[in-house]
Amino acid sequence: MACTSGEVVPPEPVPATSAPAVDASTFTFGSAADPRTLDPALANDTESYRVTRQILQGLVGIDPLTSEPTELLAESWEEQDSGRSYEFTLRDDVVFHDGRPLDAAAVCANFDRWYTLPASARAGAGRLPFEHVFKGYSDQPEISLYKGCTATTPSTVDLQLTSRITGLIAALAAPAFAISSPAALDAGSADDLTEPVDGSLISRYGRAPVGTGPFRFVSWEPGEVDLVSFEDYWGDRGEVDRVLFTTISNPDSRARALTAGRIDGYDFVSVDSAVDLARNGQQFLQRDPYSVLYLGLNQGFPGVDDVLFRQAVAHAIDKDALIDGRFLSGTKPARQFVPEKLGVSGEAVEDYGYDVDLAKDLLDRSGYDGRPLPFYYPRNVSRAYLPSPEKAYAELSRQLTEAGFTIKPVPIDWSEGYIEAVQQTGDRAFHLLGWSGSYEDPDNFVGALFGSYTEEFGYEDPQLFSKINRARGLPDGEDRSAAYADISGQISTRVPAVPLAFPISALAMSPRVSSYPVSPVMNEVFNRIDLADVEPRPEPSE
Repeated sequence: MACTSGEVVPPEPVPATSAPAVDASTFTFGSAADPRTLDPALANDTESYRVTRQILQGLVGIDPLTSEPTELLAESWEEQDSGRSYEFTLRDDVVFHDGRPLDAAAVCANFDRWYTLPASARAGAGRLPFEHVFKGYSDQPEISLYKGCTATTPSTVDLQLTSRITGLIAALAAPAFAISSPAALDAGSADDLTEPVDGSLISRYGRAPVGTGPFRFVSWEPGEVDLVSFEDYWGDRGEVDRVLFTTISNPDSRARALTAGRIDGYDFVSVDSAVDLARNGQQFLQRDPYSVLYLGLNQGFPGVDDVLFRQAVAHAIDKDALIDGRFLSGTKPARQFVPEKLGVSGEAVEDYGYDVDLAKDLLDRSGYDGRPLPFYYPRNVSRAYLPSPEKAYAELSRQLTEAGFTIKPVPIDWSEGYIEAVQQTGDRAFHLLGWSGSYEDPDNFVGALFGSYTEEFGYEDPQLFSKINRARGLPDGEDRSAAYADISGQISTRVPAVPLAFPISALAMSPRVSSYPVSPVMNEVFNRIDLADVEPRPEPSE
C-alpha cells in the first residue's frame, strides 16, 4: 500500500528577493542548449539536469572521487527482505526552498507521484528514468517493480519492491530521482503539461521547481536561467552566491565568450577550440568517458528490418576515421554499448570490422533497391557524446554512400524537437544519438536503450528483454557480469544500432575558477566551485 503525504497545503509565498547584480560571487555558465524542463522527473536531457542538480537533491548522492553512491538527503539506508525493500533514514536538518521541512511523507509523495504519472505527462519524453529503473507505472502494475512507499516514522522511509533491483541505490543518485516539495508540485500542477516551451509542453512546476539544493530558482527566460544561493541550505553553501546559465549553442561561440570574459565556463569543448583555449590561458578539464555515441537503425523503415542490411551498415563504418579530428584525444571506438569502466567483457561481441566490399555484398544480398534512406541528425547543439554533430554526420554519410547506401539528409535543430523526432514512429532509416550514463551500472546503458520495445529502434526481441530483466536483479558478482556480457553479445548479433565511440568530453573554465567538481556522470553542483577572486564564506557560528 503506497503512502501519500496527506492533504497538501498550498505553499506560502516566498518573499520576493531580487537577484544580485553580476559580481565576483556570480558564476556564469555557457549552456549548449536551453533546458527542456526543470522538473527532473520528466527530463531526459543534459542541460535540464545540469540546472536541476543545483536546485534539487535525491536520497542518494555520488562520491566526487569514486562516483560510488553516498549519503545525501538520506543519512543511511538498509537493504531488507533479500533486496525487496529498503529502509532510508533521512537527515533531520533539511528544508525545502518554500520553507517546509523534508520528511518521510514528502519522500513517499514523490515516489508515488513518479509511479502514478499519467500517460499524458509521459508522452513525448521517450522512456523516462523511472521506467528504466522500475520498468512500469501504476497503469502497468503487472510489470512494475515498484510496490509502495511507507513513512514508518517522520524520518524513516520504507521503499518496497516486487523484486530485487541490484543497482537501485546507484540509480537513485540519478538527477531524475530528486525530491521536490510536494506542496510546490501540487501548486504547480506538476502533471498537467500546459506551458509551451520550444514546441513542447511542460507544467507550471516545470518552469519553477522547488527542492532542497544549495541554489533556489529565481527565473527562467529564453536563453537564461537565474539561481541564487539558498540561505537555509543544510550543507556547505560554498562561495558562489548566484548562478547564471546562458545559452550559446555553437561551441566555437562558447569558446569566444569564455575568452572574452562573458562566461566563466562551458561544457563540450570541440576539437577546433581546444588549442586556442589553451593558447589563451583558459583551463581545460577532461572527464573520464562515460557516454556512448551510436547510429540508430529504425526497423520500422522498409528494409532496415533485414539483419543483412544492418550488418552492411556496421561493416560500412570506419570508426577510427570518424573519430579522427572530430573528437577529443582519448576517444575510443565502441564495439558494445557498455563503457569499459563497468568491466563487462566484450569477448562475445561481434566485431564488425571496417570492410566496404563486405558491406556492399551484404547490402546486395539484403535486397536493398537504392531507395533514399532518411538520415536524421541534430543541428545547433553539443552533447557529451557528440560535440560536433554536423561533422560526424558528414563523415558517416560519406562512408555509407561509399558502401552503396543512398543517404537523404534530414537535419533538425535540437531545440525544435530532435529527440521527439527520433524516438517516435517516423519516416527515418538512420539517426545519430547517444547515451550519457548517470550512475554506474550496466543496466543504465543496455537496460535504458534495449530493455523493452521502443519506437526509436522499432526493435522487438522478447528474449533479449527477458535477459536484461533477469540480469538487473542478479547480485553483484561474476554471474551478473557474465549475464551482461551475454546481453552485449546478443545486441551485437541483432544490430538494433551501431555503437560508434566512447567520447572524451571536456569543459573549459576561466582562470578565475580555482576548482570545479568534474564528474564522469556530470554530478557537478556549483556550491563546490572555488573562485579565485571570492573570499570563502565564513563558517556559521555555533
